[in-house]
Amino acid sequence: MRVKYFSDTDTALIEFADNEVIETKEISENIYVDLDRQGNLVSMTIEHTRTNAGLREFSYQEVAGQR
Repeated sequence: MRVKYFSDTDTALIEFADNEVIETKEISENIYVDLDRQGNLVSMTIEHTRTNAGLREFSYQEVAGQR
């Protein structure tokens, strides 16, 4: 997964896979998802990220499954 933030447009692009995008769906006015041929999520675009997603800080934490 890759997260790219474009400060000049306040847009975040979250890339989940390198698959070819076949369809883009508008989830809301400022949120779009890109899907591959099988309907799997390829990426998500969030416009006006600071307002719509509260992006002020980004962190990643992997949580191990419980046994």
